[in-house]
Amino acid sequence: MTETGPMLSPGFWLHHAALAWRAELDARLRAVGLTHTQFMLLATAGWLSHVDGPPTQQQVAEQAGADRMMTSKVVRTLEERGLLTRKGDRTDARIFRLHLTKSGRELTDRATAIARAVDAEFFTGDATALRDRLRRLAERR
Repeated sequence: MTETGPMLSPGFWLHHAALAWRAELDARLRAVGLTHTQFMLLATAGWLSHVDGPPTQQQVAEQAGADRMMTSKVVRTLEERGLLTRKGDRTDARIFRLHLTKSGRELTDRATAIARAVDAEFFTGDATALRDRLRRLAERR
């Protein structure tokens, strides 16, 4: 049978591959008590802290590609769970900087290992070339 219509579109298959990847990651993250969004924000806050000190909530939202309002709600939930804290900036009272707690760092490390395992299962072969191509596409936005 000849493929026609959306079956010919790489975008169609990218979308469905992303859905499959996300569903698998969601299922595995659920086992450690995180949603995909919570994981992305925790991991992004941790990475940005490592690179350039405690990030602002807006920096985390931008780096994670997340909506600012949704980020604010999720950050409050993560703070209530004791996984991160929001501390006022020394120079600007309107800015809060995010700090992962010890338990937040430990959970992020476990969740990152889960994400790496899912990536290894989904992206066999030349993962570097695939990552670079996807990055170029994503940077268009």
